Amino acid sequence: MVQEITIPEVSEGIHKGTVVTVSVAVGESVEADQTLIELETDKAVVAIPSPAAGTIREMRVREGEEVQVGSVFALLETSATAKQEPKKEQKPGKDVSEEMPTEREQDTSSERNERPIGQQAAVGSVVVARTEGDTENREKWIAPAAPSIRRMARELGVDIYQVQGTGPGGRIREEDVRLYVKQTLREISGGGPAQGEFPGLHAQRPLPDFTRWGEVSREPLSRIREVTADAMSYAWSTIPMVTQYDKARITAIETFRRQYNRHRRDEETLRITAILVKICAAALQSFPRLNSSIDLSSHELVVKKSIHVGVAVETPSGLLVPVIRDADKKGIETISETLSKLSSEARERTIHPSEMEGGTFTLSNLGGIGGTAFTPLVYAPQVAILGVSRAEVQPFWDGSTFKPEQMLPLSLTYDHRVVDGAEGARFLRWICEAIENPLALLMKDSEAN
Repeated sequence: MVQEITIPEVSEGIHKGTVVTVSVAVGESVEADQTLIELETDKAVVAIPSPAAGTIREMRVREGEEVQVGSVFALLETSATAKQEPKKEQKPGKDVSEEMPTEREQDTSSERNERPIGQQAAVGSVVVARTEGDTENREKWIAPAAPSIRRMARELGVDIYQVQGTGPGGRIREEDVRLYVKQTLREISGGGPAQGEFPGLHAQRPLPDFTRWGEVSREPLSRIREVTADAMSYAWSTIPMVTQYDKARITAIETFRRQYNRHRRDEETLRITAILVKICAAALQSFPRLNSSIDLSSHELVVKKSIHVGVAVETPSGLLVPVIRDADKKGIETISETLSKLSSEARERTIHPSEMEGGTFTLSNLGGIGGTAFTPLVYAPQVAILGVSRAEVQPFWDGSTFKPEQMLPLSLTYDHRVVDGAEGARFLRWICEAIENPLALLMKDSEAN
């Protein structure tokens, strides 16, 4: 005879569940009490057993499918000679739910789930995670974790979908969650990511199928893009940043530059970036906190005595940041020559990695492209970066009349844990005054007031 097997009420108040494992296949012979499916409810993962020995003739559910209590999920063909369960006889009208585990047994079902799959009825099974805030993508994405592991993840503030399972079939175990927490704390404290991990994409949710709306193509990220994604993601998630804006009059300095470059070859041309590197180096001498790094693990501020200014350079593969070492000790001509050489090597990908290390402050000049202002991101473990936008002629009030002046927009982003707003504003104003009157560089003290 063929017997219908229904979803029992596994706990009071539970009316539906999710099939996390289908343990048998159509045509397979089963014994009485052998697990047919595993059902996940809000409280536990419960094994649904076969009520008798026989052969599975039809399975009406799939892994990941939501089912209602009382619905038929399988057809079982039993035989008169099949071995019956000697312990209990099912009385007429008795519901299959009476054969289900007690509440105590349900509480331990998640522990059984964490055993190697070879010791369970389900081989190679996959568990569908159903947590609060599920999206359409998550309904299609499997997160194999028992309720006890999911509860542990919630208590630790961990998104279970971000944890890589190492158990059989990719199942997420307790040690996987703890390792994820440990790795995250290591990244936040500056210890760096685990080997082989790409933190820049680590927290990304699954993408939708973009081909539903049109043709797409994929191209591998360059190594520079990967490093940039890593650094920027780390900076954005760990540094509380503030951006200060100001403008500097550069009419006089531009007049000097044109005169200087009049008889120079292209490779010897003096650019505004080289002048700004020198001015920033002088400003950092007066504001040493902006030439530091914060060490949260030791509750200290690491103030650097050397001043090495990095300059962002656009290359076909992404941004590279060559470093002008000891910029405070170099003249503007030397800085200009060094910057020209390093920029050329960066674009040709012949620059040595050591020439991009050890920067204490960064300058990003987008003036040659355009834009009125932007908010550059601090490059950890530095605490500040200066952004430069395109200069334009604007009316300037000199106290008695308006006159045209070339105004250079500047954007200073800084780590607010280290630099206060007033100090950031003074630092940027110091730079503006030095640009407007370079002689002021010789007039200022070596330390900030």
